[in-house]
Amino acid sequence: MKSNLSNRVRGRVLAHALLAGCALSPLTIASAHARPDAATPVGAPRAPGAITGTVSQAGSGEYLDGASVSIPALDLSTVVDRTGRFSLVGVPAGTHELVIRYVGFPDARRTVTVADSQVTLDVAMTTEVGAGAGEGPRSSSPARARSRNPKPQHSRSSVPAPRSSRSSPRISIGRLPDQNVAQAVSRLPGVGVQRDQGQARYITLRGAPINWTTLSIDGINVVSPEGRDARFDSIPSAIASQIIVRKAVTPDMTGETIAGNVDIITRSAFDYPGMKVQAKGGLGHVELGKKTEYEGSLVVSDRIDTGIGEFGIVSSASLYRRGMVTDNFETDFEAVKEDKRPGYQTRNWARETENKLYRLTRKNYSLSTRLDWRPASGHKLFAETIYSAFQDDEQRNNYIFDLDDQQSRAPTGSAACNVNARPASGTTGYADICTGNTPLLGTVYGVDLNANFTVRKYKQSVFTNTVGGDHELGEWKVAWRGNFTRSIDDRTQPAQLNYESPSFTNATNRLTVGYDLTDPQLAKVQLFRTIRNADGTFSRGAHVTAIEDFPTSLTRLRSLKAQDVTEAYTAKLDISREASLFGAQTVFTAGVRYDDRTKTANEDLLDINSAAQFAAAGISTNYSAIAKPGGFQGEIPLGYTFQYFDRDKVLGLVDQAKSVASYQPVDANFYEVGERVYSAYAMATTTTNWGSIVGGARVEHIRNDARAFSIDAATSVATPVEAKSNQTLVYPSLHLNWDVNDRMKARLSFNTGAARPDYDQLRPNLTYNDANLTVSGGNPDAKPEKAKGVDAYVEYYTMPRGFLSIGAYYKDVTNVLFDSVQTFGSTILNSGNTDRSQYQFSTVLNGGKGYIMGIEGAIQQQLDRSPPISACRTGWAASASSSTRRSTRAARIRPARAISRRGRCRCPVHRTRSTI
Repeated sequence: MKSNLSNRVRGRVLAHALLAGCALSPLTIASAHARPDAATPVGAPRAPGAITGTVSQAGSGEYLDGASVSIPALDLSTVVDRTGRFSLVGVPAGTHELVIRYVGFPDARRTVTVADSQVTLDVAMTTEVGAGAGEGPRSSSPARARSRNPKPQHSRSSVPAPRSSRSSPRISIGRLPDQNVAQAVSRLPGVGVQRDQGQARYITLRGAPINWTTLSIDGINVVSPEGRDARFDSIPSAIASQIIVRKAVTPDMTGETIAGNVDIITRSAFDYPGMKVQAKGGLGHVELGKKTEYEGSLVVSDRIDTGIGEFGIVSSASLYRRGMVTDNFETDFEAVKEDKRPGYQTRNWARETENKLYRLTRKNYSLSTRLDWRPASGHKLFAETIYSAFQDDEQRNNYIFDLDDQQSRAPTGSAACNVNARPASGTTGYADICTGNTPLLGTVYGVDLNANFTVRKYKQSVFTNTVGGDHELGEWKVAWRGNFTRSIDDRTQPAQLNYESPSFTNATNRLTVGYDLTDPQLAKVQLFRTIRNADGTFSRGAHVTAIEDFPTSLTRLRSLKAQDVTEAYTAKLDISREASLFGAQTVFTAGVRYDDRTKTANEDLLDINSAAQFAAAGISTNYSAIAKPGGFQGEIPLGYTFQYFDRDKVLGLVDQAKSVASYQPVDANFYEVGERVYSAYAMATTTTNWGSIVGGARVEHIRNDARAFSIDAATSVATPVEAKSNQTLVYPSLHLNWDVNDRMKARLSFNTGAARPDYDQLRPNLTYNDANLTVSGGNPDAKPEKAKGVDAYVEYYTMPRGFLSIGAYYKDVTNVLFDSVQTFGSTILNSGNTDRSQYQFSTVLNGGKGYIMGIEGAIQQQLDRSPPISACRTGWAASASSSTRRSTRAARIRPARAISRRGRCRCPVHRTRSTI
């Protein structure tokens, strides 16, 4: 069944928001031209003088985003924005010394004389200690922009995009082999990644579950193709200007953030001083499997000054492709009820052990374009479109040695026994210590071989489109955004073929498996012929190396078309105003936001599984019909040889199957979950001479409506099911920041958040089986996991190029979601004379309480006077770039309970903006 909710009003709300934003634009532009004195301060009178300008790097002209500009004698300061600009207003007439600081550069000092008008100062910083590079001040028109105090607001770290200068102090995304966002972010302290086939995929912050980390692009939360578990391998790092990781949750962030947020800041033409062309290419050889990988990216940007303002346009494209051969082993253990001999309480037997042998090609690619327009000072409009995708073309040979195939035949005696290598008549030796077998070492006789051969063609894509504007209206600042995002998780599996051994009655054509699981790094198997003795017992026959020597027959052929589509509409408006509160500078910020998301999952399956169907379609049931000559391309010691399958031959069998069967919708896996979130927040940032305070609260009202089917497993009859729910949540937070001195800062944060259940968990589908007395399905009544947390950090900066930070965190969690089996307890599935309320129900439920806690730290220190390029967690790292050579050393403390696995040295970022 394919469906879309027809009664949704998402488009109407978004259209109203966008019309309001567009209507605001000409009004704000007119206001900007009509009010040159728009920067008149609130509260105490402020001096009329102003200093504005840019901060860049000498030689390259690249902007130094985040540099601080201050007049220490007046306690006035601000920071440079991503376009290189800064503004200090309220500067009294006279001569003043400005101090400009940026990590990796010596302090730059400039003397400026201010009268009653604006002075422009452009500073070009250099890495040479004592150098006086930079342009002097020059007169200009009165300033409109207000000064900003750079006191940090919340903990965050950022990974900058590549810069052209050889002496850049940043770790640049483009200069490191980071093909996706997860790999780039993994270089920050307190960040772990989960990998698939060696490639970074999920991000976990501070050891928390992956669904506690949210993903956003330019401040707009994006629903991953998989749902709440944000996948970052579908987003190439090439689209990013910066990647900012926020770990402390503030009211202007969505309430579904618990561990933190990863915000991808895309490129703008105003990030560069003029025309910019940047290209990158790479080629590599993968030794395992003798495969090739290559990558390339191109960024073109330019700025055009016209009579109606300045325009900027930037476009980028990227591609990363690699061929791979990977292999693994997996072993599943179980407690066996038939094993009752002494010591059974501590024995868990290997139910099965298997090998998955992959040949695959993976691609990451993206296209993006952004148009910016500055019609007047203090006003900017933009439109942006981004398409990014991750594609996985995979062929998998999967051999499963079904050790517990005849578990029901295992002896059930409970007395101690003497060891006899030959198992009892009619048994296989599984879970039988009387044969000398142990859970990790032994032999089982006449068991089944499940051989599965799969062709998969996965593709995950994100298509996001945003329009917005930022406006300064005197004392007010207004920002508005409208966004439409379509995320697609295409799980198509063109073919899966299942082959099995003959039945147990023909055990001599089955495998005898010698297993050795004593090495946790390698499960070893040896394959033998099976001998049936005259008394019905089994013995081990000749050793067999080629697994195809054991006869198997095709038992099932399937082809799956599966696609999950998430459409999300977002409209948001943020307003801020600076004022004086109890004599302290305070910025009041408030905003509203509307999110409308719908996820629809559809599956269609072609399935044939009988000898009659195979014969009618002319499909051979022997593996030789699809085998491909050639040896094993991997390196794991298998204990046997095999032949890969030919992809084209397998897909040819699927085409033959279409002559006797067709694709049918899988109603049991269909669901459609809609989510509407109405949110508002208010917060205040108060700056004092000792630090700052950030506090406020966010309110979210959430409405869910969902549709699916209840399925009778015996008859496959599908009955529509609908469910609705709503709730209101409040998220307060408070952040205290103490400037101990110029180089040391202490931070204390109290915050709240909630991780809402994923869409597939909220589905209302139910499948019941009267034979087994079971029900399974989703839970539309599942509640969010709620968290209350506290963070405490101390940071110390060593000039010019080092920092040390250490901190601790604790989060208390309620309504923890977990998989459960319990009594169904509902009569909604009762029909006729059948009461299903007492069936065993498998679903996801909210449980009790839990917590996560840990410590994290980072240290970075430049060991020579040249600028850093990379640092590794252990040992030394050196790298050369043109005429400069740099080396650093760094160490970090990883968070407690971290769930990432790292197999190589990690490099921290050399520009870490902690802005609690």
